[in-house]
Amino acid sequence: MQWLAGALVLATSRLVLSQDGNTTAPFPNSTYSNATSSDPATAAFTGPAFSPPFYPSPWGSGAGDWASAYERARAFVAQLTLLEKVNVTTGVGWQSERCVGQTGAVPRLGFRSLCLQDSPLGLRNTDYNSAFPAGVNVAATWDRGLAYARGQAMGQEHRGKGVDVQLGPVAGPLGRAPTSGRNWEGFSPDPALTGVMMAQTIQGIQQAGVIACAKHFIVNEQEHFRQAGEAVGYGYNITDSLSSNVDDVTMHETYLWPFADAVRAGVGSIMCSYNQINNSYGCENSYTLNYLLKGELDFQGFVMSDWQAQHSGVGSALAGMDMSMPGDTLFNTAKSYWGANLTVAILNGTIPEWRLDDMAVRIIAAWYYVGRDQSQVPINFDSWTTDTFGNQHYYAEEGYTLINEHVDVRAEHSTLIRQIGSASTVLLKNNNSALPLTGRERFTAVFGNDAGGNQYGPNGCPDRGCDNGTLAMAWGSGTANFPYLVTPETAIQNQVLGNNGVFQSITDNFAGTQIQSLASQASVAIVFVNADSGEGFINVDGNEGDRNNLTFWQGGDVLIQNVSALCNNTIVVMHTVGPVLLSNYSENPNITAILWAGLPGEQSGNSIADILYGRVNPGAKLPFTLGASREDYGADLLYIPNNGTDAPQQSFTEGNFIDYRAFDKADVTPVYEFGFGLSYTTFSYSNLRVNRLNVSAYTPTTGVTSAAPVLGNSTVNDTAQYQLPSNFSAIPYYIYPYLNGTDDLAEAANASDYGLPGSSYIPAGSQDDSPQPRLAASGAPGGNPELYDVLYQVEATVTNTGPVAGDEVAQLYISLGGPYDPKVVLRGFQRLSIQPNSSTTFHVDITRRDVSNWDTSAQNWAVSSAPKTVYVGSSSRTLPLSTNLS
Repeated sequence: MQWLAGALVLATSRLVLSQDGNTTAPFPNSTYSNATSSDPATAAFTGPAFSPPFYPSPWGSGAGDWASAYERARAFVAQLTLLEKVNVTTGVGWQSERCVGQTGAVPRLGFRSLCLQDSPLGLRNTDYNSAFPAGVNVAATWDRGLAYARGQAMGQEHRGKGVDVQLGPVAGPLGRAPTSGRNWEGFSPDPALTGVMMAQTIQGIQQAGVIACAKHFIVNEQEHFRQAGEAVGYGYNITDSLSSNVDDVTMHETYLWPFADAVRAGVGSIMCSYNQINNSYGCENSYTLNYLLKGELDFQGFVMSDWQAQHSGVGSALAGMDMSMPGDTLFNTAKSYWGANLTVAILNGTIPEWRLDDMAVRIIAAWYYVGRDQSQVPINFDSWTTDTFGNQHYYAEEGYTLINEHVDVRAEHSTLIRQIGSASTVLLKNNNSALPLTGRERFTAVFGNDAGGNQYGPNGCPDRGCDNGTLAMAWGSGTANFPYLVTPETAIQNQVLGNNGVFQSITDNFAGTQIQSLASQASVAIVFVNADSGEGFINVDGNEGDRNNLTFWQGGDVLIQNVSALCNNTIVVMHTVGPVLLSNYSENPNITAILWAGLPGEQSGNSIADILYGRVNPGAKLPFTLGASREDYGADLLYIPNNGTDAPQQSFTEGNFIDYRAFDKADVTPVYEFGFGLSYTTFSYSNLRVNRLNVSAYTPTTGVTSAAPVLGNSTVNDTAQYQLPSNFSAIPYYIYPYLNGTDDLAEAANASDYGLPGSSYIPAGSQDDSPQPRLAASGAPGGNPELYDVLYQVEATVTNTGPVAGDEVAQLYISLGGPYDPKVVLRGFQRLSIQPNSSTTFHVDITRRDVSNWDTSAQNWAVSSAPKTVYVGSSSRTLPLSTNLS
């Protein structure tokens, strides 16, 4: 029985603990406080980065609005056997069931295997589903309502297919560097904007009855070297994954910020990441999982591994991971760090049973929290084929049956998708009111590969792993199949022909002679260009997930130059995953308009036509900065290993200064700044008002937790009940919790690599089930509740001074005033719809967190004595209103 024989092979070689260092400091810069003696980000990296141990793993308490879910979950888990608990926490293996990840089931109690499915923009690997705009487009809307509506619609589609957990949304990568391959899956390099959109998306998904999964936790900021094996495939000889090295202040004030918002919003699950954090793998990093996430943020849901991100058995369990995905050590190996190994570790006392109970309770509590007991439907699709009939156990080629019922879950979501597509289109340039077009132009010409369709069809490249045709979605696991794709060429042609106009197009970027001929005839030329990126397991044109540069793809820059040289009314539309270099075009008089349309999904063409022809007045704002050079962004990726064959080291020496904060610090003028966006009308700002509220002083959380709940007791000496039943027909490659022989436990107990109770191999405190001190910054999901006390209410008047109705995104920034603080940080925004010659009120509440800094010595938030200034305006660099905060 090869599948079982292999199940325990890794037990003695990799059932290890996390690589946490033995330092007592919380992060590398723990020796400094927020004093003015040195820049924290510079001071942090004077030696090798370490991640300190923190044990035991905090047990869920049912804090916040989780109490009812926890009561029900504990009652459920108390009924489970050891094998059933292990089954709930361990995936059954890659391609062993129909979803991209599935846990074991508890048939005795009618608890079905949990189905986990990509992606953060819709259902991956299915049919009759919608293809939603990417997260970066949602951020560009700056619209809370649209973020929630998109989350709810995606949740409804996942629910309709039988999915229990949607693997999204994304706050990691946040967007430290503009070329990072998966930035588009998330929202924005600004933590406050990302945090709001994360929270709204999560609430939408979970309102639909599906568990959301916030990912990838944490500082997962590039594709290069995220997995050693993947990098070896690209020719880089490394033995361990990249380490993202970050100081304590930066961790809290930038990268942890949106995850705090996610936890406060009630997210049911969080995915730990591939990379190392300060030289400890993300899925066995006891500091980030136990201290930051479960301790400080009081996260009540469960932590799952990214697929193949688990590197140890005991180590990951004690460090706070709760679910192993997809269950096998590497795809289709039939070996697992958990499964039978987890059963052994409980029986020999290496892992205390209360830790396994907590894993199971957290999973079941999330299931109850979102109402899965009321909304669950049978799984009716298969991730590995769209054939109607096939093998339920795809890799094992067993269980031939009906596997795809082709359930149409799209409802009327195309209307929302079209709305988000237009609401996220940023108008960057509009000389002499070149836009909107009337539809009665004498000769409309469209240029660019990005205007047309993929010659292989919209889903012709697996996981969108090519750059053929218009770019409506980038590549990787964060994708969904298109039910159709409306191209810009089709939508604009329909518009022009509806007005009996002349329309011609060329979608070959390299058809030089034909392009010149057509451009010289056109009264308006619309040029479509793109820049793509994606996940690291796919290489497109030499881009290993991450982009190699910030230029347009497929010769797009030459195309723009050729067309604009011959047509003095050239409009450029960009479908890009993020920043590109535009300085050659922003001042070109023949380029009358520039628009960023991002990754708008299935309604791409209709969305851009709505903007071009004035059916929708653009109101979007840039969720990132467009600079004149790559160097202007400060932070960059690591493309070549820098540590021999050991883990590449990427130190975040820029600290909090990424994107617009870096431009402000260096006093570099961007081409178009963060938060910038034009409209077909104009707006003015006036009458800034600040009301200070009478709020009590901040109180650090004190006291201790309850003891770890005792929900079950397994008999260590009776191994017979844990053996594979004699009448059980095992599926090849499937991960089971059963032992494979009567002497397994004895062998394990004599194996020093397992570590027996009391052994120095077990981290100090990791088995302690007694009440634990509560962290000062903790107290409720999202952190100390008093961080969210409203200290100030800010209002301003925004007036539409133009001729047509339009949307304006009013933005509030704060200067925290310290010598190492960014010049300004975004702290509030509101998208306002205003009629011509009318005014409305912009309102933002400023919380204690908004004006606080992280104090490394106190391990808590604190409001410094530095003067604070509030600014209100239309972008990060257009802030006409300001006042001091008392």
